Amino acid sequence: MAGKIDARLAELGITLPDAPAPAANYLPYVITGNLVIISGQIPMENGQLAITGTVGDGTVTEDHAEAEARKCAINLLAQLKAACGGDLDKVKRVVKLGGFVASQPSFTAQPKVINAASNLMADVFGEAGQHARFAVGASALPLGCVVEIEGMFEI
Repeated sequence: MAGKIDARLAELGITLPDAPAPAANYLPYVITGNLVIISGQIPMENGQLAITGTVGDGTVTEDHAEAEARKCAINLLAQLKAACGGDLDKVKRVVKLGGFVASQPSFTAQPKVINAASNLMADVFGEAGQHARFAVGASALPLGCVVEIEGMFEI
């Protein structure tokens, strides 16, 4: 039987992928005490990046970046579900998200881009989805992706 959070995901039309495997020598998540710390997730979908580049380079728009941030959030939730043994109802709250946006020096709306992930957490977890956060620009991210987001969750 699906739990409350699985039902909410279905209501939002979100199907979580299998948790992505780490791409190098690190763990996809670490559980310490009642915290799950999830390594940075990139916007992989079916094993591929839809777009690469930097926001403001003439090919990647702010809207593109927001869509990529949402994909990162979905991948965070997939890792979180794996960490919770498949039961997202174990999550008490989203504690913190950290977002990196590949962007040109003139682009300064990184917080707006990462809001796409923050909004998804609030949509899924309600009040427990409110969290601390950072959003910064970077000249380049792994594999040329546009956004990478890490997360910390209380279980």
